[in-house]
Amino acid sequence: MQMKDLPNFRLFASLAALFLPALLSGCRHSDFPSYPSNYREYAYVTNGGSNTVTVLDLVNLRQDRVLQVGEQPTGVAINPVRNEVYAVNSNPNSGMGSVSVINAETNKVTSTIPVRRLPYFIAVGPRGEHGYVPNSGSNNVSVLDLVHHREIAVVGAGEQPGMARVSPDGHSLVVTNRGSNSISVYTIGQDGRPPLELRSTFNGCPGATDAVILPDSSKTFVACSGGHQVMAVTLQAAPGSYEATHDPMRQRDHMLALLDVGKTPLHLALKPDGGEIFVSNFDSGSISEIDTGTNEVGGTYMIGSGPASGVVSADNSTLWISNFGADSVTVYSIDDGERVASIRTGSAPDALAFSAAGNLLLATDTRSGDVAVVRTQQQSAYRGRSLFTMLPAGERPNAIVVKSFYVQK
Repeated sequence: MQMKDLPNFRLFASLAALFLPALLSGCRHSDFPSYPSNYREYAYVTNGGSNTVTVLDLVNLRQDRVLQVGEQPTGVAINPVRNEVYAVNSNPNSGMGSVSVINAETNKVTSTIPVRRLPYFIAVGPRGEHGYVPNSGSNNVSVLDLVHHREIAVVGAGEQPGMARVSPDGHSLVVTNRGSNSISVYTIGQDGRPPLELRSTFNGCPGATDAVILPDSSKTFVACSGGHQVMAVTLQAAPGSYEATHDPMRQRDHMLALLDVGKTPLHLALKPDGGEIFVSNFDSGSISEIDTGTNEVGGTYMIGSGPASGVVSADNSTLWISNFGADSVTVYSIDDGERVASIRTGSAPDALAFSAAGNLLLATDTRSGDVAVVRTQQQSAYRGRSLFTMLPAGERPNAIVVKSFYVQK
């Protein structure tokens, strides 16, 4: 797909920015939460083409600042315990990648952690003490001490590891290996054990890409984007837990099934309750619905051109899908099993994130270099979900996270 010129769209974005204060003053009380003075909420967007991270102020809906980081930043993650954000710099020209540490209270880069070759993603443990960075150029995983901002271990992986997920119980790390068509499962060390130990490897997942882990840490599902399947794997329970003692299925890792979905499954959107997964099938223009209890595909439905990413609302009722090839976001009612709206965005929307209150959806527009801000709530029969405004990002925005917190008065 070639870059498209969007003069009308850019004009609209400029007008929206000009009249944003008036828009906010006219709808703040009815449409947006009321925040105390010490509340902060920011979105962090990595811009692979401009070597920056854009910080968006979601309380006032404006750009806060732009931070210079390393070359070609890709993945970004928040610390669930401390007010820090981590941007992964692939640094393809320097040989070694790095992670930029951003203090969310000051929105400044406070540290840079060297890792290995061509990293693209970072996963942070539930206690916020450690981060895990797959290095696709050196076929290993860097373990980071996020308290002291340093690499403390490097553990081998498959070929071209890309994505990493930490189980909610903090016991397991799942890494997808795109080059070797496999996934690696690790035990996260505690009580003096090594910080990361390889436990299992599962082959037969072509182009392994995205992965999710259920809220109870019992299973992982992995998108095999080189084909048309999703791999389901049971995860070993943490030693000493009730499941490890009473459930024979949780005493080791084992593959459950390869589930047929659409062509080129890129992204997995997990419902907050863990009951279903929605697969974005990029080259089929469809989504597939997986029942995580039975490990079965409930159905596949046409959704739009080039579905790239999805997120599910906190109440488990609504799926939002970015259509990379249609410059839009589709709203899908899970309860009704049908599309209920299509909302225009910028050019080539990809990564999605909700605001903390869930009243706004943020979509990174890869080609037009901005973030579409969409209302998620149906205000009335005549005033529904819609594009609210556009906020500037950088060149080729490719990932977004939201961090909210209170500052000490």
